[in-house]
Amino acid sequence: MTESRYYIVAEHLFCTEADDSFLPLMDNYKPFLHDISRTDGEPCPPLLFSLNVTKGRITGYTEEFSQEEEGQDIICGHTAEDHPVFEFRWDGNTAGWLVCTPDYRQGTLHLSGYEVKSALDNSLMILFAMASACTGTALFHAAAVSLEGRGYMFLGKSGTGKSTHAGLWRKYIPGSGLMNDDNPAVRVKPDGTAMVYGTPWSGKTPCYRNVSAPLGGIVLLSQAPYNRITRLEGIGAYAAVVPSISGKRWDTRIADGLHYTENALASHIPVWHLDCLPDAEAARLCKETITV
Repeated sequence: MTESRYYIVAEHLFCTEADDSFLPLMDNYKPFLHDISRTDGEPCPPLLFSLNVTKGRITGYTEEFSQEEEGQDIICGHTAEDHPVFEFRWDGNTAGWLVCTPDYRQGTLHLSGYEVKSALDNSLMILFAMASACTGTALFHAAAVSLEGRGYMFLGKSGTGKSTHAGLWRKYIPGSGLMNDDNPAVRVKPDGTAMVYGTPWSGKTPCYRNVSAPLGGIVLLSQAPYNRITRLEGIGAYAAVVPSISGKRWDTRIADGLHYTENALASHIPVWHLDCLPDAEAARLCKETITV
């Protein structure tokens, strides 16, 4: 039986339409479930996108771009009708094809039966990132922690130590907590302030918390044989933020939306570069500098 379920992430509402047999694969979404029929006076956000999940295969799309990371390939392309397509492959095997409307407000995931959970998560992440790009929202590849009512994000290339540094905060900085370990969302408000949110997507660490906090700072991490932190300004801050944001940058509309968010963050949120060792001193130096 097909069932519609609604979720709110970073104040955005989205819907999945899937056979109820898929529900056991969606435990990470439970903290974000939303009952659209509730009458407690809280306004319901407009629907950002909907995803229909089905079984089957598609053929005949044109490839545009391919990205590989940790054994996973995502092939981007378009149909003859110019609808975006994303094919998900693991170890050379296709898990599914996500076909979207040009505005990313609707998508259909065609599953092959292989790596179903991963294909479902990837589809929802892609739709969220694309559909929200023009709303001051960005999905980051980062780790996020909270401390004293504010959130802080750690950026860097894969293997740099984002999760490690977040773990050092939790171990050595009293009162700190993990908000998300891989894919937090950030939303910029009209006044330039920003909020960071937990999401249903958190990589290898299962941290699916429906939490949010004002964004207090962004830290770009680099491995080094010493601990040193410096403030980044202007183009340096902008350049530090851009590589960690998910988006289809060859789509002008999405690229323009992300540029607005990136520029707002670089202009209004403190951005730092931390050269560091994986030790307690690095966490303490970072905390003492960025939380002042």
